[in-house]
Amino acid sequence: MSRQLFWFGVVGVSAMAVHFLLVTLALVPLGAPPLAANVLGFLLAFQVSYWGHRQFTFEARHVPHRQALPRFFGVSCLSFCVNEAMYYLLLRFSALDYRVSLAIVLFTVAALTFVLGKLWAFSHEPQKN
Repeated sequence: MSRQLFWFGVVGVSAMAVHFLLVTLALVPLGAPPLAANVLGFLLAFQVSYWGHRQFTFEARHVPHRQALPRFFGVSCLSFCVNEAMYYLLLRFSALDYRVSLAIVLFTVAALTFVLGKLWAFSHEPQKN
């Protein structure tokens, strides 16, 4: 488990760096609107995340892409939505500092992503038809 958590962190930070750098150093300075750049950054960072978690975190190379890819994309999209909703709610309805709120959100969403990735998206069980 500690090996998985280590690789989950390495892959997650790598994907975040790709997302951040793509948006802030490439797309926005080239004239892309920030929200559109963010979507493109998410899509590229998803590739880093998917392949990294498949290869290193969950060692799920034998799980078919037709099973793992759409599942992990769903997990990633859900995580993004939970992130936005939780952050909005904490900012709007709590007295917490925005940084504390963000830390709570990021930890919660990372835990959600890890559990769903491990138990469902990259599950070693064959897909049921």
